Amino acid sequence: MQDLDQKKTIDLLNAIMEFELAGVVRYTHYSLMVTGPNRIPIVGFFKAQASESLLHAEQVGEILTGLDGHPSLKIAPMEETYKHSVKDILTESLSHEKKALDLYKSLLETVTNASIYLEEFARNMIGQEEMHNLELKKMLRDFS
Repeated sequence: MQDLDQKKTIDLLNAIMEFELAGVVRYTHYSLMVTGPNRIPIVGFFKAQASESLLHAEQVGEILTGLDGHPSLKIAPMEETYKHSVKDILTESLSHEKKALDLYKSLLETVTNASIYLEEFARNMIGQEEMHNLELKKMLRDFS
């Protein structure tokens, strides 16, 4: 085992927390903007995504404070595209999920061989983000 790079880990956890909190705002916004005949199930999907993003931010914040870090009060930058077709929203969501996946992969690289707990946490989150990517790709399939 090697020593955990505390500063780098805390910085990454803060970046992840900010990104997950941005996801809460993003997915809540999307849930409000969906129109059309499939609105009801898609709104439910986005509300669930917002709730999950909040849960992830809370989990990351608990780890962060456990490492003597200070959770950021910021959220990651978000751009308003003013495109709200279901296809546009799903495409933006896929882009967001890919970035989340990259952040968790960076966390895994940083903590590998330094903390079994953090490795397992990162792997679990990577698995969840990969599943979200697959779901969004399936949802987008009919639009291509």
